[in-house]
Amino acid sequence: MILSAPPQSEQDTELLIPLVDVDSPELTILVPAMNEQLTIGQFLQWCHEGIKLAGCQAEILIVDSSTDNTAQIALAAGARVLKTPKRGLGRAYIDAIPFVRGKYIVMGDADCTYDFRQIGLFLEQMRNGFEFVMGSRFKGSIEEGAMPKLHRYFGTPATTSILNLMFGSTFTDIHCGMRGISCNALNRMQLQSQSWEYASEMVLKSVHMDLKTTEVPINFYKDQDGRLSHMKRGGWIEPWRAGWQNLRAMFTYGADFFLVKPGLFLFVLGALLVVLLSFGPIRIDSIQLSLTWMLLGTTLATMGLSCSYAGAIARLLFDYSSKQQRLLDYWFPFDRTMLIICLIFLTAIALTLPLVFFYIQNGYTLPSTTHITVYRAVAGLWLALASAQTFTFLLLSKAIPLKISSIHS
Repeated sequence: MILSAPPQSEQDTELLIPLVDVDSPELTILVPAMNEQLTIGQFLQWCHEGIKLAGCQAEILIVDSSTDNTAQIALAAGARVLKTPKRGLGRAYIDAIPFVRGKYIVMGDADCTYDFRQIGLFLEQMRNGFEFVMGSRFKGSIEEGAMPKLHRYFGTPATTSILNLMFGSTFTDIHCGMRGISCNALNRMQLQSQSWEYASEMVLKSVHMDLKTTEVPINFYKDQDGRLSHMKRGGWIEPWRAGWQNLRAMFTYGADFFLVKPGLFLFVLGALLVVLLSFGPIRIDSIQLSLTWMLLGTTLATMGLSCSYAGAIARLLFDYSSKQQRLLDYWFPFDRTMLIICLIFLTAIALTLPLVFFYIQNGYTLPSTTHITVYRAVAGLWLALASAQTFTFLLLSKAIPLKISSIHS
């Protein structure tokens, strides 16, 4: 065994290298393990079979936070072992990134539920140019008893459908732990999730990054006799906690789904009410649309514009390809947008001033709510709000890309 010093930023990790190591691997099999001495031996045997079938030079990197003999068994079987503190599944992958040597990565679990004799399926697709390759248990096979019915028929299909709806993707099994990714793509992802939600974060960022993605069918087996999965070790509430963590990741990385289109709908509806009523009350059969409706329109339009702008900012924050920045630069060029903002604000003043003059000329008394100046003043106040919102959005949309580029450089 050879001991390798960790990078300065990872002083709480320790890399153990087997006596027989692999030089210049094309592929890294990256797997976290915690107290898996029951299965780690068979798992590594499967890995070696898969490497031989794939015809590649590969290293096996086990990220270990065990208190049993998992690390010793893995080392004896020719795997590198990265010793880390116990601090979450997602964090295990983050800790391992500086130690990955392969061009491609296949990740999964060390419990022999995923068949690592099938790594050739992932490697073949990555050699063909795919940057992110998801395993799909639903396209492959699921052994009887391998997946709880709640997960198989409700949890996984439901959360996969939600993600596909939010992002327009076509995944069939977003919670499959066996997946392949290029080392370059994984580094660019800059994973943040510390626990189960890392799985959704990877899928969501693969969409944001426009990675070339595909799925391959895999076999999924039940736990071996005597082994209790980490999910079951956490008790009955753990699957629900994991499900919520994944949904939380979807809502965070997909914030624009709840903001942009709903916001545009509210804005158009509200703006339509404001514009129509700026000429005074409207009667449609027995329905009277008056100042109250105009105030409702002002509220909807203001809320909608805020949501739309916030959603655009959210897209900008996850804009790995600069696509959103180019779109915003096209639709909101700085000079032209500033000119439009000024014109809108001047229009707002022009619509509001008659009410101010009326107020002064009539002994500081406001006109009745049916007076046309009131309606136009409300329209003016809304335009003033809209110009301020647009001005704020314009500044942020130009400042954020500069900050992001400075961080990446």
